[in-house]
Amino acid sequence: MASSQSLCVRCLRQALALPAARSQSASRIGRRGFTLGTTNISQVSKARRIHQSSHQRNPAVESTSQVSQNNQQYASIQRQQQQAQVNGQPAEQRVLLQPNNLFHSFTNSPAPGIRRRAAFMRQNAYCPHPDHQATRAPASPHDLEARKVGQQPPAHVRYECPDCGIPVSCCEEHFADDYESHLEICDQLREINEDDHDLHSGRFFPEFEYPGPQIEEAQTNMTNWDTLLYSRQFNAIDEARPMRQVTRLLTYPITVGSVLHELSPYNLKERLLPEGLRSLSALRYTLHPPRTGAGIDVKGLRPNPPPVRLFILGARAESSLPREIWLQLSHLFPRVSFHLIFIGPESMANRDDEFPLPERTPGNPFGAIVEDRLGGQMKISTYVDYFHTLYEAQHFGPFDPYFDAFMLFHPGLGHPASSHEWSKSLPQLLETKVPIICTGYSEYDMQRDIEWVKEQAKGEADLLLKPGENRFRSLRWDLNDLDPGDVSCGNWGVWAFRGKRYETDQYRGSDTGSGGWDK
Repeated sequence: MASSQSLCVRCLRQALALPAARSQSASRIGRRGFTLGTTNISQVSKARRIHQSSHQRNPAVESTSQVSQNNQQYASIQRQQQQAQVNGQPAEQRVLLQPNNLFHSFTNSPAPGIRRRAAFMRQNAYCPHPDHQATRAPASPHDLEARKVGQQPPAHVRYECPDCGIPVSCCEEHFADDYESHLEICDQLREINEDDHDLHSGRFFPEFEYPGPQIEEAQTNMTNWDTLLYSRQFNAIDEARPMRQVTRLLTYPITVGSVLHELSPYNLKERLLPEGLRSLSALRYTLHPPRTGAGIDVKGLRPNPPPVRLFILGARAESSLPREIWLQLSHLFPRVSFHLIFIGPESMANRDDEFPLPERTPGNPFGAIVEDRLGGQMKISTYVDYFHTLYEAQHFGPFDPYFDAFMLFHPGLGHPASSHEWSKSLPQLLETKVPIICTGYSEYDMQRDIEWVKEQAKGEADLLLKPGENRFRSLRWDLNDLDPGDVSCGNWGVWAFRGKRYETDQYRGSDTGSGGWDK
């Protein structure tokens, strides 16, 4: 009793709560082993002591409270982990990283997928230091490969930058010598590092919950990403990282919708040419039909127009997107139905287990994979073949400017490695007189495609939309594993063209050509 009276009230409470705290900490060791990093340990060591006055401000207390809020935020994820442990799933699938512990070097990453990615980079990516010999032809004037004029043999990247955690040089000496060049992209590489670890963190992603259809009176504001997500009633996103994650996927359907929509941000004052307005007006007439008074009874029966066909040529990653992503396109145009047609030899890459390729039969001569009844207004067909093969067979003809449009995501029309694949398809695309919308990874990539089209078309193409930055580009940066110095973002720029149309018009004494490339 005497000993208890010599203690203050806080010390007595601490002593009484110590056994319970030890038992709780022992039960949490199993699931906190991955989340408790060096940062958390330092915060606990600097926490306010018992006898410290409570009115004094201590930054460590604020950090500890932030950690507790993060633990509450990820309580649902922890329950999923416990359930996964009961079901006997491997430990590597139960990795949980806190938002303040997302930065890790690729080689020592807690996520096995990122460690495998780092091993791939160390085996295939070369050091960009100028003293090495060149390993390939430069892809652009900004390519670091163009600087290589030395005599040292090529060497794979081994040394990881301590600031971005990505292997960028063969040794520490070359990294220090070329550090000034690396600083130009170091911040972007660190952002890529944290975004990739965020995808492997095991957290719940509320930004990937997409809204369904909404009333037609609620118009969509397509000024930028913020106004679009707000007017479409997406979950509120208050941080930059979730915004980057959600725009990485939504950039594909929203880029198409932003050009075709009647409330498009691209108008005659904003990069759209008069020839482009003529072509897009035909599509918008179909995409925004007037109300017909249709109903569910016999008197309400109305003939339905055919679906709007969007041909996505050279399809790669966009063909494997979750279908909830592409359904956002139909929610922008609720009165029409869509038929998305993915065409390209890589349109079913990494999807063989999901949809085995069907046999080519007289009823399905090109082995199309058809996904029907997606939301009631969308149908998706995938062709693992080249467009010129299908065009020569007249598989999709005839084409109608009121119902058809082509979309090319990062086609690489002018890239030396892929331009030969488009040389046969381009004349056929121009013959359709249908709008062709293209995107590019960067301004140089986009301008290279435009110059190639101008050279190959030989005056038989009209520019519809001037090239420029896409308002709905991906806000997240992507890294080329074969070249750590190559950083780009999805759908950075957008432009459009079509085959030149010759129509009889009254001569007014001056040339009013509105589809020129230099207008």
